[in-house]
Amino acid sequence: MDFLKGKLLIAAPQLADPNFKQTVVLMIEHHEQGAFGVILNRPTQSTVKDLWAELSEGSCHCQQAIHCGGPVTGSLLAVHKQDSLAQAEIMPGIFLAAEREYLDQLVREPAAEFRLFSGYAGWDKGQLEDEMLMGGWITSRATPDYIFDDTANLWSRVNRDITRTVLGAEKNLKHFPDDPSVN
Repeated sequence: MDFLKGKLLIAAPQLADPNFKQTVVLMIEHHEQGAFGVILNRPTQSTVKDLWAELSEGSCHCQQAIHCGGPVTGSLLAVHKQDSLAQAEIMPGIFLAAEREYLDQLVREPAAEFRLFSGYAGWDKGQLEDEMLMGGWITSRATPDYIFDDTANLWSRVNRDITRTVLGAEKNLKHFPDDPSVN
């Protein structure tokens, strides 16, 4: 199996686990020992500004939502575009930070493009591969738009884009309506 670091996992429509129903997961690591990623489309009601008021003495004006990265409790993680604050590269131009110093710089930088996650999605050795063989996940390439744009309807948008790509290539379709039922 190809390793999925830097790719998207899209929950299949039949995936009933409430932790992952209609989710889009950015894979941060995937190797023989397991995998982990963050759910892109689970914003919480908490904002970065609110959280930083509790965690830090300085001010932060970022109104962005904190995202629930998954059901596994862990430290805060940021997916971002600033290589100077990178602890790891997820894919070209997209980085991970978890150190408080890096997170503090990111949330205070008005122009920084990032997502902040509380928790993550994790799989033990072979677990994700088994779930994929059972049809629980679809994979796709990740793009900065999927990672940083509005997360409302992300699951539907990614699925629609995959369908357009597959049908367009297979059937040589030039135009594919947003709602094929009105065709």
